[in-house]
Amino acid sequence: MDAYAVSGTASLLTAVVLPLWMLAGLADYFCHRATSIETTSGTREAILHLIQLALVGLPITLVLFLEANAGYFLAALVFLALHHAVAAVDLVFANPRRRIAPREQMIHSFLEILPITALILLAILHWSQFSALFGLGTETPHFAPHARPLPPGLIISVLGAAFFLNLVPYLEELYRCITQANRR
Repeated sequence: MDAYAVSGTASLLTAVVLPLWMLAGLADYFCHRATSIETTSGTREAILHLIQLALVGLPITLVLFLEANAGYFLAALVFLALHHAVAAVDLVFANPRRRIAPREQMIHSFLEILPITALILLAILHWSQFSALFGLGTETPHFAPHARPLPPGLIISVLGAAFFLNLVPYLEELYRCITQANRR
């Protein structure tokens, strides 16, 4: 892949997909708040949300510091599958307990497809290791973690945005749910 294509793919990932994904997570939090999650599905659903955040947050955090090799892609695929499984459990649990409005369902669509999109774009950027994971291509798959931190400004931006746009709101959601449960 030429340098222009690499630059465009990396820019699409970091400047479009990741911000949209984080904003979709924040929008989902506001949907939960609008339906008074603390008085409906409560603490259990709030914990499911934090588990989902951890399952997608760990691969993002890892790739900020480690080379995206076959081992990374294997772990990311496992975490992505687990994230989708927990999302399904979350919906089955929440649906009879609170109204999941069409706008929240649409936001969930983004929260399902954007992690896949991010992984595809990352795979394009590191195609030889991604394809090596499946025994394709000529490169040997590498599974050991290798440090390769991205520029500090990018790391701080991604982790800071995730902290303030996703982790803090979902911790606040859990706090509201626990507080409401203790009042009962």
